[in-house]
Amino acid sequence: MNKPLEGQVAVVAGATRGAGRGIAVKLGEAGATVYVTGRTTRDSRSDVGRGETIDETAELVTAAGGVGIAVRTDHTVESQVKALFERVDREQEGRLDILVNDVWGCESLIEFGRPFWEQPLSNGLTMQQRAVVSHLITNYYGVPLMVKRRRGLVIEVTDGVDYSYRGMLYYSMAKVANIHLAAALAEELRPYGVAALSLTPGFLRSEQMLDHFGVTKDNWRDAAAKDPHFLASETPAYIGAAVVALASDPGIFAKSGQAYSTWRCADEYGIRDEDGTQPHWGSYYAGIQHS
Repeated sequence: MNKPLEGQVAVVAGATRGAGRGIAVKLGEAGATVYVTGRTTRDSRSDVGRGETIDETAELVTAAGGVGIAVRTDHTVESQVKALFERVDREQEGRLDILVNDVWGCESLIEFGRPFWEQPLSNGLTMQQRAVVSHLITNYYGVPLMVKRRRGLVIEVTDGVDYSYRGMLYYSMAKVANIHLAAALAEELRPYGVAALSLTPGFLRSEQMLDHFGVTKDNWRDAAAKDPHFLASETPAYIGAAVVALASDPGIFAKSGQAYSTWRCADEYGIRDEDGTQPHWGSYYAGIQHS
């Protein structure tokens, strides 16, 4: 079996479920050793309140052909993030090839269609803390391992490929910030041979979204009765395949600073989703806008 990332070391921050889990598993399938982090384990649950755990994700990574290592980490707590990368440094002899920032966990805080000043300020600040501050802390302690070896790839998982408004001030700030964070990282890391970019999925068919529509992985198309756009959705494995393609690209440094998407990766690298299809949310969404 082809394992283009065999021997490489990755950290996927926020790999409990959704895109993070899909990315971690695909990295494992490609042969990488993957540290999967998050706040929910079999012994401890986060305030998100869901049942998926980083222990399960690590096991899926190993089953896929890699080495999965679960490390409970709250990425908003500096001491925990510092300890995580000290462990990676120690156990992997200083090696870190891929760092994926996917910490989010704010779905329950989103309120579209309501002015920001009528929403709890605490919700808006929590979004920035989890989606922006946590990413800054993670980069602060993870990136130096790459700088020492003068190689590596940082991926900021976000929503969208531009700086346009996303329907809610707090949400928009968090997601746009991740795109600029990747661009700024690219500039600062350019002299050290480390690449950074942002990456967005399309309409993600995550565990939480399946539950929201009351469907499963097997009958997910039934959700079209509630939202016809769900038929254009994609599984977390698709963004996982995108990360593997980017991490395997020998010319990735020349693309550093750019905002990528799963559909762009489908166009450039030929990646496919679990069912062999190539969802293209960019084209689909453009069609909606012009219909």
